[in-house]
Amino acid sequence: MEATMLLLLALLLLARQCTASDAAGEAGGFSVDFIHRDSARSPFAQPSLPPHARALAAARRSLRGAALGRYVGGASPAPGPVPEADGGVESKIITRSFEYLMYVNVGTPPAQMLAIADTGSDLVWVNCSSNGGGGGASDGAVVFHPSRSTTYSLLSCQSAACQALSQASCDADSECQYQYAYGDGSRTIGVLSTETFSFAAAGGGGEGQVRVPRVSFGCSTGSAGSFRSDGLVGLGAGALSLVSQLGAAARIARRFSYCLVPPYAAANSSSTLSFGARAVVSDPGAASTPLVPSEVDSYYTVALESVAVAGQDVASANSSRIIVDSGTTLTFLDPALLRPLVAELERRIRLPRAQPPEQLLQLCYDVQGKSQAEDFGIPDVTLRFGGGASVTLRPENTFSLLEEGTLCLVLVPVSESQPVSILGNIAQQNFHVGYDLDARTVTFAAVDCTRSSASS
Repeated sequence: MEATMLLLLALLLLARQCTASDAAGEAGGFSVDFIHRDSARSPFAQPSLPPHARALAAARRSLRGAALGRYVGGASPAPGPVPEADGGVESKIITRSFEYLMYVNVGTPPAQMLAIADTGSDLVWVNCSSNGGGGGASDGAVVFHPSRSTTYSLLSCQSAACQALSQASCDADSECQYQYAYGDGSRTIGVLSTETFSFAAAGGGGEGQVRVPRVSFGCSTGSAGSFRSDGLVGLGAGALSLVSQLGAAARIARRFSYCLVPPYAAANSSSTLSFGARAVVSDPGAASTPLVPSEVDSYYTVALESVAVAGQDVASANSSRIIVDSGTTLTFLDPALLRPLVAELERRIRLPRAQPPEQLLQLCYDVQGKSQAEDFGIPDVTLRFGGGASVTLRPENTFSLLEEGTLCLVLVPVSESQPVSILGNIAQQNFHVGYDLDARTVTFAAVDCTRSSASS
């Protein structure tokens, strides 16, 4: 009798835990820390580098990784070295030099993993063990062991998730194998699976964890390229992204938002990534622009109709499409928009010119001996999007110190090697940016992300 009562009590506690977890997701969504790779909380931080050196390194990553790549949703992988990506769908792909990370807890019991948070791709994947080894994980990376989890299962070739991957292949047991490649040549192979993912509250608190069962993800047994992490969380607009899956698995609205804290404030405040009801952008002055069709389903593409300097229109386009992406540092613009914008800035800014560091950027000024608190007389730049939305970029969104005393414009032209317009993360700092897959909109609101409720 006593044993029966203890069993019933254990089941009741488990039911309450699951109900609380489901209710948290259903009612309010959740928030997690959005960790910049250069912040004190990142294992990739280099605190010995001054801020301008870190900014220059980020600019290099944006420009060096830019390439016309292949987007391969799935191909036939094999154990061992990652094969070259052949076949698949040719598309214009943006670089995948990572800038932000997030913690995810995978499995039961959960294994904590630090993953790249990528708004430009869909697949969620983590490093997995292979035949008792470490799979394709990079040195120092955490590896997930499926055999140690009670909630892990494989997906068949007939599953909807497998069908969402182009050219997915089947093994002898009809399990879904994949190869997924990114624009910079990085790629991962493995087997498509499902697992319980749980997310801790922003700020590192253990309370209020939200558990999401049966998330489709790639159990990666091999990877090659620039992945210096335990995996990657795709936050794109496609069916396999975490955002889309939260709507199906946890009844959380298919939306997310973030508020990017500028690097100079990152030591004292953390950016936050929110999902569901917590991702609503209702700050004063919030402006929404509709998503428009894109060559790649993953991308959050909007129409950029014109640009203005100090409130005066200087260039317009017959709907120039631009991707909103947190994983790219610089902003890439159509030369037809950028050339007149640069000319107007040159006319208005009364600072001595400086040589661009390493010839990376085209417009730099000498600010030696001046306080960083000054605005240097740099005018605001306004981007006018489809649907009547206007986003005004402050000087810190358009210029950055890339060498001591050298201030450079961080807007650059698209090119043959980087043929896609991108609104990068410097331009998005101190904005609350919300993506809504159901409403098909991106919303911007200018806020102080170090103080905003959207920031922890």
